Amino acid sequence: MNESKSTSLWGNVRRWLPGVVISVVTLFLVFNLASWKDLQSAFSAIQPLNLAIAVVISGVSMLVRGVAWRSLLSNKPSIKTSFFTISEGYLLNNIFPLRAGEIGRAVFMGKAIKVSPFHILSSIIIERAFDLIVAASLLLSTLPLALGLDWARPVGLATLVLMFVLFATLYLMARYSDRVHAIAEKIGGRWGLFNRLVLPQIDSLLDGLSALTNLRQFLLSMFWLGFTWVFWLSVYYVMLLAIAPQAPLWWALFADSLLALGLAIPSAPAGLGVYEGTMVVALTILGIARPTALAYAIVVHFISFAVSGIFGLWGLLRERQSLSTLFSDIQIQRSTPSE
Repeated sequence: MNESKSTSLWGNVRRWLPGVVISVVTLFLVFNLASWKDLQSAFSAIQPLNLAIAVVISGVSMLVRGVAWRSLLSNKPSIKTSFFTISEGYLLNNIFPLRAGEIGRAVFMGKAIKVSPFHILSSIIIERAFDLIVAASLLLSTLPLALGLDWARPVGLATLVLMFVLFATLYLMARYSDRVHAIAEKIGGRWGLFNRLVLPQIDSLLDGLSALTNLRQFLLSMFWLGFTWVFWLSVYYVMLLAIAPQAPLWWALFADSLLALGLAIPSAPAGLGVYEGTMVVALTILGIARPTALAYAIVVHFISFAVSGIFGLWGLLRERQSLSTLFSDIQIQRSTPSE
């Protein structure tokens, strides 16, 4: 028993350790590029008004994101449930590595609307694929303006192509779900355990992808997801004006798109280190001094962390959820088939 637990613990450590190492190394490099005196001067340039506006917009963006997610779930949950559940997921992402909050919100939402978490997980996959498509598109469109950085163009183009391929694959899986089920059943049909535990989860995942085959629902979901990006970009631009009053709007587009792609790299909880490092790289490319860029990154990251943390904690308390309950539910989902 103890040996099994220690093996499981080591397996978990091995999964998140590389991301933590990346974050620690990035933090070390970033903070060694600026002196504390320069950082203090940079922090003092950020105006309280900009900070207050950014906090409000950040909160609204989470509400809009909840509406978008609700649309992907065929409007089954209420807006309030979607908002608080997505906030809880962001809170868990701030606490645990490897974006564990995505699994957490799938479990919480599955309990709320009484469907399999694998059904919910399919909507999160669609959501994240859309984000990467937008990020890659913004990066490609702003690169010619950002000093002609040819090295980043292939990265953005490759990400864009990959995400469109992913979307096409997800659509085909949803469109021909019966065939996918038959193939999965044929491959794993020889093992009773596969039919009992794995196949029902595949069916739940396919069922959750049905939003892709409903054109009206899909377009409405994409509208709300795109609207979320408008608010996100507004947060970055409002804060950018505090340190660079003459900054054009495309600076925020470039910084946010590079940040979104950078956060796809495995890292410690909340993207600590990778967030700051990516933002400093983006802003220094645009000509902003490193200490100022680092101060900006720290403040904007803190806004995101604080707003999601407050609403996420509120949601957990409101629904009487706990981390121990979450882990218990995950274990139950692993050991029992879906209905």
